[in-house]
Amino acid sequence: MSSPPTLPVSTSQSNTNTTGGVSSQSQPPIATPAFRNFISRISSSLRQAFAHRRPWYELVDRSSISRPETLAEAYSRIRKNFTYFRVNYLTLIVFALAVSLITHPFSLLVLLGLIASWSFLYLFRPSDQPLVLFGRTFADRETLGILVVLTVFVVFLTTVGSLLISALLVGLGIVCAHGAFRVPEDLFLDDQEVTSSGFLSFLGGAASAAAPVVGRV
Repeated sequence: MSSPPTLPVSTSQSNTNTTGGVSSQSQPPIATPAFRNFISRISSSLRQAFAHRRPWYELVDRSSISRPETLAEAYSRIRKNFTYFRVNYLTLIVFALAVSLITHPFSLLVLLGLIASWSFLYLFRPSDQPLVLFGRTFADRETLGILVVLTVFVVFLTTVGSLLISALLVGLGIVCAHGAFRVPEDLFLDDQEVTSSGFLSFLGGAASAAAPVVGRV
């Protein structure tokens, strides 16, 4: 007995679904290579910065603590100590910021949400993919304007701004107090260190890495 003829099966729908799935899966994620490149540059800059960190026992050496006689002497000590301990001082300021944010979890969540909004809606979003929210397409300038307004609202009209300013003032106060009372005569500074004594000079590589991303407008 001959076998019944094989009926043709339409595969247009499956092909369509497969094609749609491939097209949807082939779309790249939100600028993952750019984000990873930025994070790697930040990590390398931080590693390079911490390589110049001074030993903490030099920072807390009690034998080198004395009260300055004049304001001019205090200012001179702050300049020399900042040039020598700049990475340690920046670590103390960041630590003061971290403690303030951890003790205020609501402000921490708001700040993290603001940073995430900038990262995924503007900085690391592919320029050829417009932002679509609630069925409306937003141009890059519109997205930038919304994020700027949101940042101004969060920083100046909520407790986040006052919390950050207070933490920065506390950290700077600790740094200035230590720099004024720490006698810098036992510190040996190279000419190259004196020249590159900018507050965030070691983050220049990270800033230059972020410049092409920010300059998309």
